[in-house]
Amino acid sequence: MSGRPDSDLPPDTQTTPEPTEDTPRDLPEDLPDDLPEAEDEDLLLEQARRARWGSVGTGALLALAGTAATALRAADAAPALVLAAYACGAAVCALAAVLGARGRTRRALWTTVAGVMVMALGDHFD
Repeated sequence: MSGRPDSDLPPDTQTTPEPTEDTPRDLPEDLPDDLPEAEDEDLLLEQARRARWGSVGTGALLALAGTAATALRAADAAPALVLAAYACGAAVCALAAVLGARGRTRRALWTTVAGVMVMALGDHFD
């Protein structure tokens, strides 16, 4: 509490008058109900929903692909490093699907990219 208690301007020197009780604060009643902002808001919500479902679907699909690649490589007797890379990449892509379901689409995107890079690294070791 380093300020002075009388740091506010006195009422006679304030630049903007305080609203009185008879000042209308509500919107006028003659405004149309279908404002363009409402349409923009609906469009943004629809785009966010599509991005969320897209990140969930992509993460889940890549997690299944990584799991299938791990199973196929295990049948071929691939090195353990390759199996670990595919399994870890699949786990990271599954995490991306969870992030996307929670609405963290930007983080889900980067997590998906990281998971695919880990799986590509496993393919490089093969």
